[in-house]
Amino acid sequence: MESIESSTTLIAGGGIGGCAAALALARQGMPVTLLEQARELKEIGAGIQLGPNAFRVFDALGLREAVEEVVVYPSGLVMMDALSAEEVTRIPLGQPFLDRFGQPYGVIYRADLHRILVDACSAMPGVRMETDRKLSDFEDDGRQVHVATEDGNRYRGQALVGADGLWSRVRQRLVGDGDPRVSGHIAYRAVLPTSLIPEHLRFNDMVLWAGPRLHLVQYPLRRGELYNLVAVFHSDRYEEGWDTYGDTAELNLRFRDACEPVQTLLSKIETWRMWVLCDREPVSNWSSGRVTLLGDAAHPMLQYMAQGACMAMEDAVELAKQMAAHPGDPRRAFLAYQQQRYVRTCRVQLTARLYGAAYHAEGAVRDLRNQYLRSRTQEQSMESLAWLYDPH
Repeated sequence: MESIESSTTLIAGGGIGGCAAALALARQGMPVTLLEQARELKEIGAGIQLGPNAFRVFDALGLREAVEEVVVYPSGLVMMDALSAEEVTRIPLGQPFLDRFGQPYGVIYRADLHRILVDACSAMPGVRMETDRKLSDFEDDGRQVHVATEDGNRYRGQALVGADGLWSRVRQRLVGDGDPRVSGHIAYRAVLPTSLIPEHLRFNDMVLWAGPRLHLVQYPLRRGELYNLVAVFHSDRYEEGWDTYGDTAELNLRFRDACEPVQTLLSKIETWRMWVLCDREPVSNWSSGRVTLLGDAAHPMLQYMAQGACMAMEDAVELAKQMAAHPGDPRRAFLAYQQQRYVRTCRVQLTARLYGAAYHAEGAVRDLRNQYLRSRTQEQSMESLAWLYDPH
């Protein structure tokens, strides 16, 4: 038996992007059924950085108050040299930043943000969320979309949004570009109580320690109660997935030449979780008929610009806007949605690759990076982000 009335929009994937899409559509008065493959609606991962563009999304979705209960507002974005321990550049995030972009810069625990979205969806009439529902197939018959899940359930709706991540099954039908592009970069992540971090290293900043073929990111989370550490390095070893235990010996080997503060921070972690950093080549078309993609399913990106979740939430707001502008016509709505999104997300995808190269520079390129970034004024540094953070 198929369930759900034909006017609903089906969303495959209950992560940050899928939940944001469900909430955005429901706020426009459109019924939504969200299908999540996991048994429970929860997120894994560590911290997320939230640029001013993310806070515009929170305002649009009515989430600002809930976010502010758990977000941390760092004092600055700082790059340190992981070998010399010297400061390379700093963008203060105080009043001049607020005046320039009209919104703050924050950091949040991924699980906290996801819970805020899930709670908001649960409170919205018109949103139905089902777990343990992994999409196995779908068919667009021109009038409706029929979805089958691996447990034998079937659904039908006016449209399908594939928010099913990097390994999206919906993408394989729409784009068919095979496996993701493995970057050769491995990320080890850990979240620990702030009390375990030595006081002289508890900065209220988002700090990136940039080194040859590696870097370490540190910042506080959840009102400062937790501390987020992410260590990234180049490696030929990888295992698919987000939640694999890391090899501490390899991590220590890669960071053996790093400065004392970096070594101290790494030593505070006994168990790390590892994930492989992947993206895909940008595409200009991720829609077909009554089916479209969102977030990592549409434009997976390396994390070096800290924009993966932000772009997915932006997608959600634009998707809902276009569906409201083209009621009953998902085809036109989806084409308008991707037209508004694909160049911007392409730029973020490609710029993230460039940032990764800059962070991991060595030799003469490292010296050039440090010299160039030190030569910029704070105003120039902020303006370099205007294309991303200004309203668009």
